[in-house]
Amino acid sequence: MIESPKRNPRDIFLPTKFEIVLIGPSGCGKSTIAALLSKKLGLPRRSIDEVRWKYYDEIGYDLDVARYKHNQEGFWGLYHYWKPFEAHAVKRLLEDYRDCVFDLGGGNSVYEDDSLFEQVRELLAPYPHVILLLPSPDLDEALQILNARIQYESDSQREVNEHFLRNHSNYDLAKLIVYTKDKTPEETCEEIVKWIRGKK
Repeated sequence: MIESPKRNPRDIFLPTKFEIVLIGPSGCGKSTIAALLSKKLGLPRRSIDEVRWKYYDEIGYDLDVARYKHNQEGFWGLYHYWKPFEAHAVKRLLEDYRDCVFDLGGGNSVYEDDSLFEQVRELLAPYPHVILLLPSPDLDEALQILNARIQYESDSQREVNEHFLRNHSNYDLAKLIVYTKDKTPEETCEEIVKWIRGKK
């Protein structure tokens, strides 16, 4: 007698190839929600912050240039130097891993340069579960919540995170926006899982 292979409970509603990509400004809860989704769905979690430096080095990241930019232009200068490296890191992360919950850094989904933005939009286009996490639909309130959560090292870091919140990039990339105000992380996780079930 031939037995049918045992099914993982997540197979009841997840396709064979499956990824979730969490995006959003710093402090929006990506890491926390990624860990909960990973556990609930039985998927590995891959955080771009854990691997980004090796990807930066692949295309010539120069620490001396980064320090110079930071010293001369502040955090905004460093931020602009990072942008092509951040786009490359998204590409390489998606190439190296499959069937994962990905959480991107706050800057990995925000681009001022149209060509870099289009690169990342094309990379994420095949992924149906690109989810933007925000504290509130009211951006002023969302900013207050984020600022209360984060201890910034400088005013420019706070300004950059406000830029992440208000820039069009996250909104153009996301397939779903989830607002987390007045919800526990577990409730936010359940909202995402229900949305995924409804898409199958």
